[in-house]
Amino acid sequence: MNLMDRQSPQMGIEAQVRFLDGDFRVVAPGSFVRCAVTAEPIPIEELRYWDVDLQEAYRDPQAKLQRLGVKVSL
Repeated sequence: MNLMDRQSPQMGIEAQVRFLDGDFRVVAPGSFVRCAVTAEPIPIEELRYWDVDLQEAYRDPQAKLQRLGVKVSL
């Protein structure tokens, strides 16, 4: 993706995504999705973590563990 692509009309619009095993499909275009735990925006190109059964996106592995109720001390 180049800089000109980032200036698309979807910039700043939340995407609707269908999460699949090992992949996801954008149902409605946008530039980001929201983390189910923190509500932080996650740029589509940085989306790496999600739950297929719950159809939720997570900003990082810690957010997913928090969603599951797992306490991790670092």
